[in-house]
Amino acid sequence: MRPSDEIELEEPPAFNIGDKVRLRKVIKNDGTFPGQEIGVILATKGDTGYVASIGTYLQRSYIYAVHFLDKGFVIGCLKKELELVEKGQEMTE
Repeated sequence: MRPSDEIELEEPPAFNIGDKVRLRKVIKNDGTFPGQEIGVILATKGDTGYVASIGTYLQRSYIYAVHFLDKGFVIGCLKKELELVEKGQEMTE
């Protein structure tokens, strides 16, 4: 099976809500980010943010909504575009 054929949803998400993550590549608007032109750079390699929510993409992959605080953007990213910086802190009562 090629990596592109992998159904990531058969495993738990690689990242959790609250995890601090770093971009492994430049993210450009592919037309799914409102208010910005297609092709505009939304975030650059090395930018850090926090996983705000986790959804799915094409019933194959997780999509991580990452809040880049310094940019003020929440950008959808795939696992291959991210690396973990630090685990989020669990809420305690």
